[in-house]
Formats: sequence, structure tokens, C-alpha cells
Amino acid sequence: MELGLVGLGKMGGNMRERIRRAGHTVIGYDRNPDLADVHSLEDLVGKLKGPRVVWVMVPAGAATQSTVDQLGELLEPGDVVVDGGNSRWTDDEKHAEELAAKGIGFVDCGVSGGVWGLENGYALMYGGDAENIAKVQPIFEALKPEGDFGAVHAGKVGAGHFSKMVHNGIEYAMMQAYAEGWELLEKVHSVTDVREVFRSWQEGTVIRSWLLDLAVNALDEDEHLEKLRGYAQDSGEGRWTVEAAIDHAVPLPAITASLFARFASRQEDSPQMKMVAALRNQFGGHAVETK
Repeated sequence: MELGLVGLGKMGGNMRERIRRAGHTVIGYDRNPDLADVHSLEDLVGKLKGPRVVWVMVPAGAATQSTVDQLGELLEPGDVVVDGGNSRWTDDEKHAEELAAKGIGFVDCGVSGGVWGLENGYALMYGGDAENIAKVQPIFEALKPEGDFGAVHAGKVGAGHFSKMVHNGIEYAMMQAYAEGWELLEKVHSVTDVREVFRSWQEGTVIRSWLLDLAVNALDEDEHLEKLRGYAQDSGEGRWTVEAAIDHAVPLPAITASLFARFASRQEDSPQMKMVAALRNQFGGHAVETK
């Protein structure tokens, strides 16, 4: 099938390549002309045959709103817009309502996979009406990992991004646990090879995981993480997870504490945040701050 893809950065560019490898046609637009296949959203829409599917991969908030607004003027009834960025689920409901008034469908899709997604596939959580989901399904199949799992129609509009938000909240807590354990091991004089302790956990333990594998990768590159400053940003989804927990009276002590630990990293050079920063760089290519 044909797909229009808006936003060709670290995620979007690799997604374009994976979809093309699956045999589909992707017409990509990005503000950087060196990355784009066309020069404008108008060109992109004009090159697609109806019913069109346009997937948006731009930063959440104003950039996504502007893109959805423009597509609402350019697309026709029966077309579908997919927001695959990290938008807040409440924005999805607004976008769906605005586009529905023009006969245009809307699907929200949480995408996980980072810089590894091109080869490994992307975990997908999507929300929307079954009719609109069906129009995008071949692209979901192209992006997802091989096998029976890795993609889910999570529910109504907003369910995809809400699920991805909770996924990222869990990710915060898991990274924080590894970071705290690493710092404690580094402090104890009797443990002389912390990196190999981490490596030993990769097989046969209940805490083995892809995040653990990435931690070992980071330690192989910089054994004591001496090149990093103990500072870690938060993407916003950790905050939204905690806010949603408050709204629904659901206790999230581990996720909340991990979010606050990132705030603490901005006040001093936190050893734990060196590991969190290293993990974010490993799985998502997120920028790190060096000393």
C-alpha cells in the first residue's frame, strides 16, 4: 500500500526504511529537505492515491497540532491520519473529533523500539475505530516485530498513547532499579568488577532483560560511566503517567519515585543518573551530557 510519513528523524527515518523493506510505498516529508521525498505536505498528499493514510511522527504538542490541522485541510473524507508520536492521549480525542467533522479518520499509535526498531521491529499500541485500524493494518504488520506479539489494538481513540505512556512509566522504574543497584555495587570495596556482575545477570536470573543487556553494552563502552554527567531528562510521559495515577487514585510509588529521581539529577551530578542516561542513549539514541 501507499503511506505518507511526516517526520523523518531518528524514529521516522528508520520506520520509512522498514516499511519499504516490506514492499510498501512510502512518501516522506520532513522540514529537512535532505531527508524528504517531497517539499511540502501539499506535495505529499497530492502524490497519494485515495483513500490516503498519512502517519505523523513529529514532536508532541504544537508541532503535532499544526500538522494535524494542515492535514485536515488537505485530506478528503475516507482518508486516515495516524499520530505515531508521543502525544498525550487527551490530545488524541481532540484530534479525532476535529477530523471526524470532515469525514477523516484518526488513529493514535504508541511506538516503542527506538534506534533498534529498524532491525528488531517496533512494538505498537494503537487506538481507534476498527474501520480506520483496518486501513492502516498492512503498515502495522510491516513495522511490528516478527511473530505473534508486539502489536495490539488497545481500544478506543487515545488507548494507544495511554498504553505507551504507561509502558514508559514502567520503563522509568526499571531503569531506576538498575541504576540504584549499580551505584551500590560501585560503592562496595569488596565487589571488584561491577561490570561483570551485571553481565552475569544476563543469563538465568529473574532480572534479566533487554534493559540489562543495554546496561552491559554501556558499561563495555565506559566501564565506570566516568565520561557521563549524572543528568537525565524526562520525556514528559513519566509525568503524565503519575498525573493519570492521581486522577484515578492508583498508587504508583516506584514510577513516581523514579520520576522524582530524574528531577534530583538536575540538582547534582547523580551517579544513578549516569546509568539512566546511558540506558536512554543505548535504546533510544537520546542525547547524553558529557563532563
